[in-house]
Amino acid sequence: MAERSWTPGFVLDLPALLAPLRRGGGDPAFRRDGTGIVWLVSNTTAGVGTLAVRRAGGAVLASAWGPGADELLGGLPALLGDGDDDSDFQAHHPLVAETRRRLPGLRLGSVGRVWDVLFAAVLEQKVTGYEARRSWRELCRRFGTPAPGPAPAGMAAPPTPRAVLGIADWEWHRAGLDGARRRTLIAAAQVAHRLEGAVALRGEPGRALLRKVPGIGVWTAAEIAQRAWGDADAVSVGDFHIPSIVGYALVGHKLDDDGMLEVLAPYAPHRHRAVRYIEASGFRKPRFGPRYAGRDYRSM
Repeated sequence: MAERSWTPGFVLDLPALLAPLRRGGGDPAFRRDGTGIVWLVSNTTAGVGTLAVRRAGGAVLASAWGPGADELLGGLPALLGDGDDDSDFQAHHPLVAETRRRLPGLRLGSVGRVWDVLFAAVLEQKVTGYEARRSWRELCRRFGTPAPGPAPAGMAAPPTPRAVLGIADWEWHRAGLDGARRRTLIAAAQVAHRLEGAVALRGEPGRALLRKVPGIGVWTAAEIAQRAWGDADAVSVGDFHIPSIVGYALVGHKLDDDGMLEVLAPYAPHRHRAVRYIEASGFRKPRFGPRYAGRDYRSM
């Protein structure tokens, strides 16, 4: 076990910062226990590692286990938003301004690595959240690496690129993946070491590198960038829900992707940050029909 204590120089909202890394209530790679400790299991350049983070007064105490322990502890400040610069952000709408005032600890964290968040983002392509979380749980538990150290039972890191390349077609099908997402993950796994360079490039150059993989488009690249390097301007264009939420929250009616980008244009280079404030505000768009029924690819 390795340990580290770190004191942030800003208001820290630990649950809000780490929430984008959580993939549902049964996420094998993310757990928050009854004592307030957040457990994360990740792949690193050195291997898998378990990170346990908790507040202790004004400080953050972190413990880590496994080959990736040192890398996880070294990345703790960035994970908790230390590299996030919102000094030039301006709120152009009352809802955004009020949420920013009410939630000063809402910052953008960075895991500093691509593969784990890429794996999750590809699983979420063009399916319901329920379907994506089910596939995430099954693939992590069956093909991922069990969490080192005293992590809660059942925790595991996502499958490594090498593990992905060894998964048989029928196993993908059993986990609920269609052929398109399966091919995208295999293509990404084949060049995974190159894709990690997107973190150093950052911004649009980093997202462009990710999009060189067949099957990774604007939406997927944005979802990766938001988490891998805390990209404040990476808008999830193509999302099923976000354009409508932004539209109803800021202008009172539904928008498509082009309309959303027009409304968010004044926030550049903080368009994703503005969306995060809208999502955190508690605003809910009107509901006009039944929920979308997902498709179970395991029975097809």
